[in-house]
Amino acid sequence: MESTNTESTKDRSFQRLVANLEEMTKLYRQLLDLVRKEKQLLIDADMVKLQENNETKENLLFKIKSIDGLRMRYAAELASLVGADHENPRLLDIAKNLGGAEGDRLRVIHSALDLLIKRLSELNKENESVAQTALKNLNGALGNIKDTLSGKKTYGAKGQVQRGPEQAGHFVSKEG
Repeated sequence: MESTNTESTKDRSFQRLVANLEEMTKLYRQLLDLVRKEKQLLIDADMVKLQENNETKENLLFKIKSIDGLRMRYAAELASLVGADHENPRLLDIAKNLGGAEGDRLRVIHSALDLLIKRLSELNKENESVAQTALKNLNGALGNIKDTLSGKKTYGAKGQVQRGPEQAGHFVSKEG
């Protein structure tokens, strides 16, 4: 009877972990879609839609963090039931100790999550690069506008600021 009870507990623990991981996979796919959309919004410079996208992304990240906390709990529980390290549970270790179809299922889910997270990281770096390039271009354009409107300043004799050549009557001295 005890063996059946342990198997039942292990099955419930496994099912909770799998359901949690599948929910996490779904959320990461949604996040991937948002990050892809973010890149186009950065390129288009659509600030209103970019702000909406960022708010949605922040909410999704909050959900992922809360689900990840549950994942750690479920993984630790299952790890202790299958003889894996419950202090630092790793899905692949749990899968190895489970073996069979259950182990294979955890490996497939692990691979999918790993791939999603790598792709998210790559896209996020690309988006950061696009944003940095846009900021550099904007700063350069603003600097040019500022220089045009205020006139370039040069330092004259005795540290005095002189107006640039756009002022009438300003000539280069021929004295050497």
